[in-house]
Amino acid sequence: MTALNRRALLRTAALTGLAAATGVAAAPHAASAAPAAADAVNGSWLVSVGWGVLQVDPGRTTPRELLPNGDHAKSSPDGRYVAWVNTARSGDGTLEPFVAVYDRVTGQKRTLLADPFGVRYGAPTWSPDGSEIALVTGQDNDRLIAVDVVTGATRVLVEGHSMRDPDWSRDGSMIVVRWRSRSQGWQLRVLELATGTVRPVYTPVAGEMFISPVFMPDSGRVVFCTNRWHLDREVYNQSLASVRIGGTGLKKLTDEPRFYLSPVFSPDGRYCAALSIPPENEYPDGGNIIVSTSGFGEQWWIPGDEYDDSTRLDWARAITAEVPA
Repeated sequence: MTALNRRALLRTAALTGLAAATGVAAAPHAASAAPAAADAVNGSWLVSVGWGVLQVDPGRTTPRELLPNGDHAKSSPDGRYVAWVNTARSGDGTLEPFVAVYDRVTGQKRTLLADPFGVRYGAPTWSPDGSEIALVTGQDNDRLIAVDVVTGATRVLVEGHSMRDPDWSRDGSMIVVRWRSRSQGWQLRVLELATGTVRPVYTPVAGEMFISPVFMPDSGRVVFCTNRWHLDREVYNQSLASVRIGGTGLKKLTDEPRFYLSPVFSPDGRYCAALSIPPENEYPDGGNIIVSTSGFGEQWWIPGDEYDDSTRLDWARAITAEVPA
């Protein structure tokens, strides 16, 4: 079988899976894709690639540019807005760090936070009601803050320890982060917002690397990427795993070791997608989207274009109107 034919078959299979996952007819050559049902909720994928944000529209596999000069994009719960971070300086030195929101209906962009070059902003996560964005900032990534989307006012949720990768639970009660304990090193910890209590839910074994924690739709478990079961392999060989928010019930979700990054659940909770690397890729320097049911059974690829140096994947809720490409 020629490489071209193999790619065509992969694309056909991907579109078949894509139509099921998004509730949208597979229409790679159509001007637009119409919902298969009025209540379709799963919309586009957003892929942050460091230098910008790409969007993979329903029924398609090839991305289009949504935002230049942005990273770590995350859509609002209703799918209309995208929060993203820019911490790079342009060639002439005029581009300063900022956190901004993009309106997918009007095309307007609005800056929420802006500071002198050198200030760090981590990946944002939305509250389930869409009123706030939480992210890590501080010189040592040691302050988790919540930003009011309307006013830009900030409040400190917790500080004093290095943190990464916050994710807000869909029930609104918790935020999970990678947390660096002074005595035990990196862990997964959950912040209970009602009480301010921070408690560990996962401590890795010696030599383990783990990233990208995200709550399951029912807020009862946290899914993350880990090389716990493949410590003797290269770093990019990992599995998806989950643990209960009480810290018990560690479960390996995927059998074949491969690179996984930034798992995310579909708005309707029925599917999970992640950035990964297909076996056909000659060099492991990028990734495509791999999708499975929320039970992590059979997987299928969205082969499209390779996303070199991707940092984050998100799955946006479908919206009725959008700024045209």
